[in-house]
Amino acid sequence: MAYRKNRADTLLLKAAVLAAAVALAQGCAQTTAQRQAPSDATVAAHVAAATRAAGSDLTALLTLCNPAPATRPPQAELDKGLAAFIAKPAPPPGQAFDNLYFVGADWVSAWAIKTSDGIILIDALNTQAEAAALIEGGMRKLGLDPAQIKYVIVTHGHGDHYGGAPYLAQKYRARVVMSEADWTMTETRLEFATPIWGAPPKRDVSVKDGESITLGDTSVSLYITPGHTMGTISPVFDVKYGGRKHRVMLWGGTSFNFGKDMPRLDGYIDSTRRMSTVAQAQRIDVLLSNHSGVDGSQPKLAALRQQPSAAANPFVIGTPAVERALNVMGECAQAQRDRFALQ
Repeated sequence: MAYRKNRADTLLLKAAVLAAAVALAQGCAQTTAQRQAPSDATVAAHVAAATRAAGSDLTALLTLCNPAPATRPPQAELDKGLAAFIAKPAPPPGQAFDNLYFVGADWVSAWAIKTSDGIILIDALNTQAEAAALIEGGMRKLGLDPAQIKYVIVTHGHGDHYGGAPYLAQKYRARVVMSEADWTMTETRLEFATPIWGAPPKRDVSVKDGESITLGDTSVSLYITPGHTMGTISPVFDVKYGGRKHRVMLWGGTSFNFGKDMPRLDGYIDSTRRMSTVAQAQRIDVLLSNHSGVDGSQPKLAALRQQPSAAANPFVIGTPAVERALNVMGECAQAQRDRFALQ
């Protein structure tokens, strides 16, 4: 197993970023001239653009267009809400693709990628108890061996994604992967600290934008998409279904739960634009999330349980839909930025 800079992926990334830069340069004068000062009208325009992009199939993302609070709720309120989420009955584990499995909770997701040399886990849920019951237990129900977990990629440094990582690292010697920015955040200024989640994992594998985790026959490209946290990782990897290969992007952090932080919103907007370019360049046709309410994974898994050999996989939405989803998130972020600017 190895984590490395993938040359081909890096070249493709550079090409995508260059294309985006050229497009930005070409439209810079026009954008500057057309961009209006924030107002109720600009907020409404961004919400309308998001609504058009969402169509009838991506409406779950439109909750992002609702006003976000300028400050975080009190810790006691956060703890109460978190406990309620954790108490919800977990859905059954499920197989989304030949080599990709859901082993998550009702509110927060964990995904297991099966490779020829072990398992790459994306996120580790809230707590050790969830990791034991849902990740280990879910894997066994699906015929996977938890002892084969070699990497745990933590998409960002919030406890609903790293909570079970120390347990898995200690029990199976799995390597824990996080971005440099979020390792630093968890070590120095931990966001949303709560005893429910416990201590974050100890620093292990630190990755930068464009690096990849390779295990056996599978390589996961890691894109740093600042916004939800400044070091959020959005992994991109291949899956198989019915003899065909598909390209997956797992958007690493969705909501605007960081208060009135304009640089974070700017980073989020830039990340959606950049990853839309990557999605187009790599023909990404599957968009996942680490929260099932965002990607609709539960009804999709239920459909696959009803028809496990269906010709069409409900997770495959096509590259244009992936681009539209990123556009929805970007437009909602712009609406929120304008709201904050008016306060």
